[in-house]
Amino acid sequence: MMASERQTAAILMATFNGARFLDQQLQSLADQQWGAIDILVSDDGSKDDTLDILARWRRNWAKGRFDIVEGPRRGFAENFRSLLTNTTIDAAYVAYCDQDDIWQADKISAAVGALSGHPRPALYCSRTQYVSEDGTHRGYSPLFTKAPSFRNAIVQSIGGGNTIVMNRPAFALVAESARRTGFVSHDWWAYLMVSGAGGDVIYDPVSHIAYRQHGSNLVGENVTFRAKFDRVVRMFGGRFSAWSTQNIAGLSACADLLTPDSRAVLAHFIDARRSSPLGNIRAILQSGIHRQTLVGNIALVVQAAAKRL
Repeated sequence: MMASERQTAAILMATFNGARFLDQQLQSLADQQWGAIDILVSDDGSKDDTLDILARWRRNWAKGRFDIVEGPRRGFAENFRSLLTNTTIDAAYVAYCDQDDIWQADKISAAVGALSGHPRPALYCSRTQYVSEDGTHRGYSPLFTKAPSFRNAIVQSIGGGNTIVMNRPAFALVAESARRTGFVSHDWWAYLMVSGAGGDVIYDPVSHIAYRQHGSNLVGENVTFRAKFDRVVRMFGGRFSAWSTQNIAGLSACADLLTPDSRAVLAHFIDARRSSPLGNIRAILQSGIHRQTLVGNIALVVQAAAKRL
């Protein structure tokens, strides 16, 4: 692993009352096969033992820096945004990290292997393994087969934040965008910006992390019938439309960072939200905007007709 030790990976972790599973997550970071790892934690006002656990790990961390800062206390998206805009980060690779998952020992090395040879902005993400509170396997996230693209990103996030690793140019791009605007979620926003700027998005069908499912998850699994049903309800209940409105505002604030083609796709998407039902459908079809599955694309057309995009 001599090559890895010459390049630092920075891990951005957002915490809030995460004491129950935090030790196991941090141990999985310490067990990474990658040599040089800096950790930057933003704690959003934890009332449990989270800060004590972090302080203990900071004292014993031997792979690089371990810094703990106070979060903005405005929700998880703003907490991650504060991490993205932290000016102390200087690393070849930057990864998002939750407080309660388990990373396989090859998580960082697998991501770096995929990102190597990409001089322009590049983002790695992967399929996710779901586990219960005690670590029992519960299945995997959907396996996406269509190539990542801005035409997909504008209506769908395909990689969980806990799987994402960015190279230096991608991190610089996402950090600059985060200085300009808020976002719905840090993972979706990274996919939007990197693909929209003409960067490379690499989706790994092999999972390298275990995403723990428990009562405090802000975002849960999406493979059970109940989970899929809940997502449909959100799509047609107005939540997706609210997310789209926020994404459009953010992308508009960063329009100069997007390629001409991505700006054209954004314009098509805006048109698909404000025309007649047939006009909305036509705008979606002409733009090539799509989701990863047939069912998802049928729902997309129905949403366009119902003015729920």
